[in-house]
Amino acid sequence: MTDRTLVLHPDLLQPGVQPSLRAPEARLQEAIGLATAIGLGVEHAEVAAVKQVRPATLIGGGLVERLAETIAEKRIGVVIVDSALTPVQQRNLERAWQCKVIDRTGLILEIFGARARTKEGKLQVELAALSYQRSRLVRSWTHLERQRGGVGFMGGPGESQLEIDRRLITERITRLKKELKQVQRTRGLHRGARQRVPYPVVAFVGYTNAGKSTLFNRLTEAKVLAQDQLFATLDPTMRRVVLPSGQTVILSDTVGFISDLPTDLIAAFRATLEEVLEADLILHVRDIAHADSRAQEADVKAVLGDLGVTENATHLLEVLNKADLLGPQDRSRLALRDAGKPPAVLCSALTGEGCGDVLAMIDQALSAKRVQRTLHLPVSEGAALSWLYDHAEVLERKDDALVACMTVKITQPDFQRYLKLFPELAEEKAELPEDSDSLESAIENQLQSG
Repeated sequence: MTDRTLVLHPDLLQPGVQPSLRAPEARLQEAIGLATAIGLGVEHAEVAAVKQVRPATLIGGGLVERLAETIAEKRIGVVIVDSALTPVQQRNLERAWQCKVIDRTGLILEIFGARARTKEGKLQVELAALSYQRSRLVRSWTHLERQRGGVGFMGGPGESQLEIDRRLITERITRLKKELKQVQRTRGLHRGARQRVPYPVVAFVGYTNAGKSTLFNRLTEAKVLAQDQLFATLDPTMRRVVLPSGQTVILSDTVGFISDLPTDLIAAFRATLEEVLEADLILHVRDIAHADSRAQEADVKAVLGDLGVTENATHLLEVLNKADLLGPQDRSRLALRDAGKPPAVLCSALTGEGCGDVLAMIDQALSAKRVQRTLHLPVSEGAALSWLYDHAEVLERKDDALVACMTVKITQPDFQRYLKLFPELAEEKAELPEDSDSLESAIENQLQSG
């Protein structure tokens, strides 16, 4: 049975290596969560202290023998080692335990492969998996002897099966990259279309299972899959939401992050993750009730840093989710700890507590990016007036018989779009002329220019 699983977390106690922010038991529980996320039944799990890394097996020989007995007794079919294994270590452990062995990278790739739904997601996962497998072609297969090459009996040695497999994988990787470029080109066209609409984009990021999808559903009334499960959703989803000020924004739910995210997977998903860079605001959703909340925060910020989003970025906001799991004392400590830091909203996506505050924070952050402008345009310009109401915050409007004087707050990109859409109204006037003669002249000039 291949679904009976043993999970092992090697706690590497090497001198000179900075210890993890997480407790080994917490790391083990996360690995168990990853295993159950793809339907594996965990029969045994333990933390093993590793004082010296063995090049052949990572862990010591005594532990290998003891676990071999457990594996045979419990009829284990899969062993998950919650660490990075070299191809040689993986092969040796499979020989010793007589079962399938996968490391943390392989496990996460399995989950992504099972969860990807869109064409782009499937291509990205396959690309990452093939890049991972290409480095693992060291198995002692019986068919790895060299094939004969050349013509007749005088042919020399041809390609080995390993070389053929590696070549086939390389060719498939090349084809996948070409397909991904085409899909990413389509994504770029969609992004361009959104910029022409345009609505500000707010991207949700956070550690996996922090409650991003639940919060996304709460704010948008969408039905994105949201479960108490690691990597419940992979493919990005976008929905429109109207903020308290009346402004429309697009919320984007992205894939969750995790510690030690495989390098191949980050590379494959980079185009999707770069959607975050295009966002006007980034909402970092944290599971504030989790024991490793600080460590999870550090992992997310490390991935964002790799993408070019610094910790002090002005468009990075923080949402502290799962407030329903906090007691009064926890809330008090949280308030004291975060005093003097950039404001963060405490909410519960499950109960709805504080979700209105989340929208208000988004509204306020977007409003801060707007510049106040005074515009004069003929009252007959219904299309321009409607566009301003849809894309700017109208603070004041004064109309006379011919001209509407509007004081608006608008972002610079939106103002540039306004000028492109309505070039005949491009002249911006800071004030209305004081005397009636100059007012009539200004109106006449503007109408003539239109």
